[in-house]
Amino acid sequence: MKKFLIVLFFTLPFVFYGQYKYNFTHINNLMEVKGTEYVIASIKHEDKISKPNKENYLLFINTHTSQIKRVDFPDDTNITDFEQVIIDSLDINSIIVLAQTIDLDGKKGIGWDDPKQIIILSPNGEKYHQLTPDSFFVQKFVINNNTGTIIVTGSKDSNNNKKLDKSDESKILIYDLKTLQLIKEI
Repeated sequence: MKKFLIVLFFTLPFVFYGQYKYNFTHINNLMEVKGTEYVIASIKHEDKISKPNKENYLLFINTHTSQIKRVDFPDDTNITDFEQVIIDSLDINSIIVLAQTIDLDGKKGIGWDDPKQIIILSPNGEKYHQLTPDSFFVQKFVINNNTGTIIVTGSKDSNNNKKLDKSDESKILIYDLKTLQLIKEI
């Protein structure tokens, strides 16, 4: 038994090292934040069997000072897209992120059946605001540059079964990008 424990003690570090040997970090997208000195990079970690790992985040890189601001998202987050909205006449400059950030059905982490949310970030990554509710499945959105509103289409989990199905209501949500408040639900 003593020999077995000695062998186990010396071989375990090599076994555990092998588990982390093939982890990958992917820089998926880069975007210049117009009108600022920032560039945004989306970072995603994957392990050797291509399952999302715990860290998915955006890096706001100040190209003038080389300082980095990291904006973290929950485990298994799937960042689908992000874009900048600038409306100078209304003093709006925001980053809109479309991502799956919650495990609504509670089944082994965030998956493709979980809803997408819209998150609004400031151009430097300092302010974070989830615009759409957790139980709203975002399909598409469009910005109206004249009024400073974002119109979001999708479905509300109206029967509270924590999944998107045929009985859920299709909705249009209209938000003010300046105040980040819901104006109307249609």
